[in-house]
Amino acid sequence: MFSRKNRLLLLKLLSLFSVVRGYNVLMIALAQYLAAVYILAPELPLRKVVFDFNLFIIVFSSALVIASGYIINNFYDAEKDLINKPRKSMLDRLVSQQFKLITYFVLNFLATFAASYVSFKAVLFFSAYVFGIWFYSHKLKKIAFIGNFVSATLAITPFFAVFVYYKNFDTVIFVHAIFLFLLILIREMLKDLENIAGDMAQNYKTIPILYGQRFSKICISLLFLFTLIPAFLLTEYFDVGYMHFYFLVCIGLLVLLVVMLWRANTKLHYVGLHNIIKFIIIVGVFSILLIDIDLVLNRIL
Repeated sequence: MFSRKNRLLLLKLLSLFSVVRGYNVLMIALAQYLAAVYILAPELPLRKVVFDFNLFIIVFSSALVIASGYIINNFYDAEKDLINKPRKSMLDRLVSQQFKLITYFVLNFLATFAASYVSFKAVLFFSAYVFGIWFYSHKLKKIAFIGNFVSATLAITPFFAVFVYYKNFDTVIFVHAIFLFLLILIREMLKDLENIAGDMAQNYKTIPILYGQRFSKICISLLFLFTLIPAFLLTEYFDVGYMHFYFLVCIGLLVLLVVMLWRANTKLHYVGLHNIIKFIIIVGVFSILLIDIDLVLNRIL
């Protein structure tokens, strides 16, 4: 049996894991590696990609910056989350605001220090990434349209780091990136609909607050339609192997989600839509393996 002190320590560790969204950080790191193996450097031997120390440092630095980003976002949203996410907020509060800030600065220092092993350009890149996340959390997230766009951009930035490292400029990579960007942008705008109460209390100028839920739904519906374009292109004009089944399913789901969006009128409905989009993104990460299911076996040697 755990002692009271050990139980409290365990709860605080769980709280910190909740604050930094550890599961999201791990998923992004996995997605970076899969993208490197299957999309960005498919011609390189598997072991050369997996055991590339520079790539590891890029992924490691990305993970640290993303974790610190969740911390600073949690720090600024503490009051809002008490309204929008009361249960999660109570768990997050087991770790003090002071400790969160200390962890935030330590993680960012470690990220930039680690990046110095790769190059000075990598240091500049991650320094700019850290600043971008802070500026978004402190100012931009409260601004309609801009906050949503910047949030989605910051979410795909870790993949841009790997993309630049391999200097692969194939069109298919940009189409993949547009598809992912639009899905994340939809998710961000759905979060605005589900968090109206807390956003109003904290004077956030989000789209549904400024222009109403109907206008917000129109914008999200247009984004759904725009997302169909890269999904269609990836199934018809690019060789994505068996992953084209994933995009075909996505096309059907996106059309269905538009119908569900217009029937939604409660926070629970919007949370459900948000979770479906998140599920589509997660499945998409693992679906990268379908680009060539024999690729890993053939590249081990």
